[in-house]
Amino acid sequence: MAEVTNVSEYEAIAREKLPKMVYDYYASGAEDQWTLAENTRAFSRILFRPRILIDVSKIDMTANVLGFKISMPIMIAPTAMQKMAHPHGECATARAASAAGTIMILSSWSTSSVEEVASTGPGIRFFQLSVYKDRHVVERLVRRVERAGFKAIALTVDAQRLGRRESDIKNRFTLPPHLTLKNFEGLELGKMDKVENSGLASYVAGQIDRTLSWKDVKWLQSITVLPILMKGVLTAEDTRIAIQNKIAGIIVSNHGARQLDYVPSTIMVLEEVVKAAQGRVPIFLDGGVRRGTDVFKALALGASGIFIGRSVVFSLAADGEVGVRKVLQRLRDEFELTMALSGCRSLSEITRDHIITRWDAPRL
Repeated sequence: MAEVTNVSEYEAIAREKLPKMVYDYYASGAEDQWTLAENTRAFSRILFRPRILIDVSKIDMTANVLGFKISMPIMIAPTAMQKMAHPHGECATARAASAAGTIMILSSWSTSSVEEVASTGPGIRFFQLSVYKDRHVVERLVRRVERAGFKAIALTVDAQRLGRRESDIKNRFTLPPHLTLKNFEGLELGKMDKVENSGLASYVAGQIDRTLSWKDVKWLQSITVLPILMKGVLTAEDTRIAIQNKIAGIIVSNHGARQLDYVPSTIMVLEEVVKAAQGRVPIFLDGGVRRGTDVFKALALGASGIFIGRSVVFSLAADGEVGVRKVLQRLRDEFELTMALSGCRSLSEITRDHIITRWDAPRL
């Protein structure tokens, strides 16, 4: 494999290696895919205001997330069905995250079980939860997550129905027959039927609870001692309600632009959410991060850390665990360089004054 100099290059490698149905599933967004492009494009409308003549011979990138110290504010977002990318799937990703000293969120729809991921060794892991119609299924899964040593739950709140992903419809996407959604194996929920459109959309329509509301947040809090992050918040209004409901943190996310098209990029709405939170809970971001400069921009706008998704599955497809390790190291190196060239020696020194937002600038 040719030398990879930035994380975006893994996508082209993955596209060559993966079956079209699988690549399209990982790569595509909803409908016109405007938000998919905007998630990355919006970062280009933030410019730097670097400070000079500061001793940056030592850079401290360590971060604290829900009381857990990690090596950098770069973490792994939940991405489903990773064994479609590589036979070692989520276990390889978990090992890479642990080696990098950072957090991985495991998807409900992983092709490795919570127990299998836990068995890979030590590491700080969170679990992304999708709420099924059968609450007994959810409760049993939460118990397993707790027993497996996961440290928090990231509740997905923007996917009671699946966004219209036209590539999946054209490809008649379904989970390959040799794989299962391992967390639901044995419950007759581990497989997807092959249908005339998207098998995943059909699965979600049949199993995921469309009635999910704020009362269910209280229900989830009543069945677990784990802190709950709310994943999928895009507005100040929902931020304030989430805090009233004693959420431990918020992940500003538009589901990788795979749900409602023509919502803003996450980096554009981040500051609105941060201002509404008023420092009461940590705010994180996923969506569109491809460079260490993107990480810096998110932190300058108030994020406590960021999560990456597509870069992980593409690097996993390209080079397995080694690929994921390289992506994390590349982003770490770029972020460290951005801090140094901006005159910041620690995360606490990254401020709003280090950037200019040009939201009204012409699209480049």
